[in-house]
Amino acid sequence: MKSLKKQDEKIANREAWIGVGLVIFNFIWWFAFAYGLGKKEPNQYTYILGFPAWFFYSCILGFMVMAVLVTVIVKKYFVAIPFDEEMEEE
Repeated sequence: MKSLKKQDEKIANREAWIGVGLVIFNFIWWFAFAYGLGKKEPNQYTYILGFPAWFFYSCILGFMVMAVLVTVIVKKYFVAIPFDEEMEEE
């Protein structure tokens, strides 16, 4: 059973690093659009669906992209680890 625990630890570490990568990607996306497009004077903003473009791309589109990205990554790369076996050992 010890090897199974090590394998579970490796899986958990890999999934944690994937989560950290997603957070970093989300921050870079948000920062790039919010501060990249938001540097203009407010009278020079372009608008999408009534929102300033910097807000639309950083907050609204960024949320949609992250929701899809997280869903795909969780379904494709994350593994269900049973916790029942651990409880029986203790």
